[in-house]
Formats: sequence, C-alpha cells, structure tokens
Amino acid sequence: MRDTIEGADHRTRRHEALTTPFLLIALLAVFLALVLTLGDRALARWATEVLVRVTLVVGFWIFVGNSGVISFGHAAFACVGAYVSAWLTLRPAMKAMLLPGLPEWLAQAEWSPLLAGLAGAGVAALFALITGAAILRLSGIAAAIATFAFLAMVNVIWSNWSSVTGGTSSVVGLVRYVTPWVALGWAALTIVIAAAYARSSSGLALRATREDEVAAASSGIDKYRHRLAAYTLSAFFCGAAGALAGHVIGVINPDAFYLTLTFMMLAMLVVGGSGSLTGAVTGVLVVSVALEGLARMERGMMLGEISVALPIGSQQILIAAAMILILIIRPQGLTGGREVMLPLRRVPRLRRKQP
Repeated sequence: MRDTIEGADHRTRRHEALTTPFLLIALLAVFLALVLTLGDRALARWATEVLVRVTLVVGFWIFVGNSGVISFGHAAFACVGAYVSAWLTLRPAMKAMLLPGLPEWLAQAEWSPLLAGLAGAGVAALFALITGAAILRLSGIAAAIATFAFLAMVNVIWSNWSSVTGGTSSVVGLVRYVTPWVALGWAALTIVIAAAYARSSSGLALRATREDEVAAASSGIDKYRHRLAAYTLSAFFCGAAGALAGHVIGVINPDAFYLTLTFMMLAMLVVGGSGSLTGAVTGVLVVSVALEGLARMERGMMLGEISVALPIGSQQILIAAAMILILIIRPQGLTGGREVMLPLRRVPRLRRKQP
C-alpha cells in the first residue's frame, strides 16, 4: 500500500514538472498573440515589457518562492545586468561622450546584444555569490534588512559614479533589439529553468527548510548552501531581465532599478502567490494588466460626454490596497500556492484474483 501511494505521488510530481512549464509558456504565447493581433504598436511594446517582467519575477521567485526569505535586493541585480550590457553594446563614440571613466578595453568593446545580456546576467550572478555568502548567513528580518541595504548601496554607487555609470543621468543609445518574441523566448527559458530547479534535489531541500528549518537541519540539509545556490541562479535571470529592459526602451537609469521596481516585484508575487511558479506568472499578468488600465484611467477616459480621470499616483495606491486585501482574504495569493497542470490520467489498479 505504501509503495502504491509513493508511486502515485511520484507520478503526480513528474506530471506537474512536465505540464506546468508547458501550460505557462502556452498561456504567455496566447497572451502575446492576442495583443499582437488586436492591439497596436504601443500595446505590442507593453506586451514586450510584460514578458520581460515575467523573466524578472520568475527569476525573483526562484529564491523567494523556494526559500521563503523575503529579498529586497533583487532589483540591484537587474541594475547590474542592465549596465553591464550597456557597457558592452554602446558604440565607443557614445561611451567616450557619456561614460569617459570606463577602462580602455571596456570603452572599445562592442559586443552583440545577446552575448552582452548573458555577460550582464553572469556578472549579476557573481555579485549574488559574493554578497550572498555573507547575507544568507542571516535569517528572517535580519536577512531582509541586509538585502535592502545591498540594494541601497548599489543605487548610491550607481547614482554617483558619474564617469562610469552616468550618475543620475540616463544612459541612452542602447540597441533596441528586444522584440516581443525575443522577450517570450527569455520568459520561456526562465520558466523552464525555474521549474527544473524547483524539482531538483537542491530545490526540494530548500523548500524543506522553508517549511521547517529544525526538521530540515535534523535531516542533514545544509540550508546555507542551498539558499546560496538559489540566490545565485535567481540573480542570473534578474540580471538578464535588467539587460532586456534596457534594450526594450534603449535607455537606462539607476532609479529605474530601485524602490518602485522592488515594490512591483513584491506586489506581483503577493498577488499571484509566492508559493508556486504559476503564482509568479499569474501575478505578473494580473498586476501588469491592472497597471496599464489604471495608467490609461489616469490619463483620462470618456464616459459618454464626460471625461473621467484618476488622480496621478493612483496606480501605486490601488495596487498597494489590493496587496493588503489579498494578504487578509487570501494570504496564499490568487493561485493558492497551487500549480496549473493538465489532469492526470488515472492508472487502473490491478486486482488480485481470489483463489
């Protein structure tokens, strides 16, 4: 009987691991197809930004969702990825004018956007490995405060190192190569890797520490090692998302990767539900659609012959109110911590013949 139950549980986990990423990618593909079919160029650009957010928030979920540790520092990894990609792709003449303090080898570099994005993601992961070695020895609120301190440090350095980062001035002239389909490809890759990690031995061990640290430690699970692995992998995809964001609009600024972005990442996870990969993707779609609708209402809309407009700043206020309501009414988010998957075909049990 026990073997039968364990076998059924194994089939369910394997079925979930195979179907959940496929269904989430299909959902994003349908979303993109609808926007491209029914919308205009502005909506197509918005859809591209939504898919970049999927890469960012799913990368964020790899650590937060599996470890249960709230991080306020992942926007810093997006900042690092964006600027490394900019340093490697901007034309040398543009870098000489905007970023005169770059080393000579970097000032003359002119990589392809794809390689530069991968390099930015790799540098972000290296930052995570170095900083996480210290931060992740902490737990609870101390770890959360330490990640916020890291975010503040990166923002202050990037905002004041004018000769290398441009300071508070925007760095312009980035190649705008990220099409909706490029963004979809990165989102799909991130979802597949996130699902694979969640079902790996490291991911399962990390979730065990999330549920009960004492029991996990007594079972011989090294919490620190698994958290550091998830933190580094998470930073890689956040760095990649930062690089993509820069190449969507062609402009980057340190403040674009600070408190507002951190709040939006947390809001998307809370609304969708941080307990599942499905929740991360759902949260991005729901909050992005809500933000776009509220932004249009702030600009004003006609109801018959009457023009109605929300006060400026209503987006953040209403999203924050939605977060509070969801935390009160449905703490596990819209998905309730469950993964979307196709129905599992039941295998009939063989009955023993009676003698």
